[in-house]
Amino acid sequence: MSEQKLFKVTIDNITIEVEPGTTILQAARKIGGEVAPPAMCYYTHLKDSGGKCRTCLVEVAQSSAADPRPMPKLVASCRTAVMDGMVVKNITSQRVLDARAGVVEFLLINHPLDCPICDQAGECHLQDLSYVHGKAGTRYEFERRTFEKEDIGPYIQLHMTRCILCYRCTYVADQLTDYRVHGVLDRGDHAEISTYISKAIDNDFSGNMIDVCPVGALTDKTFRFKNRVWFTKPVDAHRDCDTCCGKVTLWFRGDDVLRVTARKDEWGEVQTFDGKPGWICNECRFHKKKKSDWIIEGPTRISRHSVISQGHYVGLKIPKETLPDVMDGRPPKLLMDIHDVSDVNKVDLSALPGPATSDTFQ
Repeated sequence: MSEQKLFKVTIDNITIEVEPGTTILQAARKIGGEVAPPAMCYYTHLKDSGGKCRTCLVEVAQSSAADPRPMPKLVASCRTAVMDGMVVKNITSQRVLDARAGVVEFLLINHPLDCPICDQAGECHLQDLSYVHGKAGTRYEFERRTFEKEDIGPYIQLHMTRCILCYRCTYVADQLTDYRVHGVLDRGDHAEISTYISKAIDNDFSGNMIDVCPVGALTDKTFRFKNRVWFTKPVDAHRDCDTCCGKVTLWFRGDDVLRVTARKDEWGEVQTFDGKPGWICNECRFHKKKKSDWIIEGPTRISRHSVISQGHYVGLKIPKETLPDVMDGRPPKLLMDIHDVSDVNKVDLSALPGPATSDTFQ
C-alpha cells in the first residue's frame, strides 16, 4: 500500500506538510505562536463545532498548486480544509486584521463590562481576544441586551448576558451525555441558552460545559466569588475513578482545594489521554475537594501566555516565537533605527551647564 501523500501549505510565509483533510486552523496550530488564528467556537474534541464566531477568518491568497487563484472572500479557517500548495495569510493580511477587529466589536456589543466581578477573569478567551484585536471604544449606542436570571441546577451558574452563542455547551450535552435539556431558544437578538421548561441540568458530565465555555457565561457555583485564578496554585493530580479518566487540575489556595477542572492544553482545550479527551465527571469536579482525595503529581505546566502563569515558574513553557519566520527571517525590529536619524544621542548631557530643555535638541 502506497503512503498517503502529504499536502504542503504555507501560512504566513511558513511552509509545513499536513495530512489531507486537515483544516487551516489545525495546520496553523501545528506551527504555533501568533500564526494560529484565535477560535471562540471551534473545539477539537466536539464534533461539528466551529464556523459560528468568525474570529478565525483568514485570507487564502492561493487556493492550491493546481488552481493558484485566490479565494475572493475571507474564509473560516476552522471549517476550510487545506489543499496542496495552498497559501494562507493570517497576521500578514491587513484584511484579516480589520475583519477580526470588526468581529470582536460585534462580540462585545452586548457583552457586559463586568470583568472585575466575573469568575472567568484571568482565563477568559474573550479577554485575550479583545486585548489583541479589540478597540479602545465602541460605536454601539443602544442598550445592551439583558436576561432574567434562571436556575439551571445546583452546580452551574448561567449568566446569559455574557454568552456569545458559541454552542460549545450544547455540543457537550449532545456528545457526552445520553440526553440534554438545554439549547438555544428564540432567534436573532433574542437568542439565548436556556433549559426547556426550566429543567435542571443534572447529568454526570454537565460540569464539562464550564470548561468549554470561552467566556463567563457558565461558571462553577462551588468556586463562585471565592478567589481569583492568579492567586491560586494549579497542581496536576489524579485518582481512580470508574466514571472518567480521573486526571484533573487542582486549584489550591494554601492547603485548600478551591476548585477542580479538567487538564487543558495550550489552546484552552481538554488534554488527550490514551487517545481520548480527558473529560471529568461531576463527582471528581464538585465533590472531591480535599487534598487527601487525590494523588498529587506536581505543579501544572502552564504553557498558555496568561496571567495565571504569574508567580508560577515551575515548568513554565515560553510560547513559540514565530515572528522571525513570518517576516522571512528578518528580526522583529523597528522599521528604522532611531539612532541613525536622531541627534539626541549626539548631545553630551554631562557637558551641559544646566538641565536639558527642548532648545538643547533643536
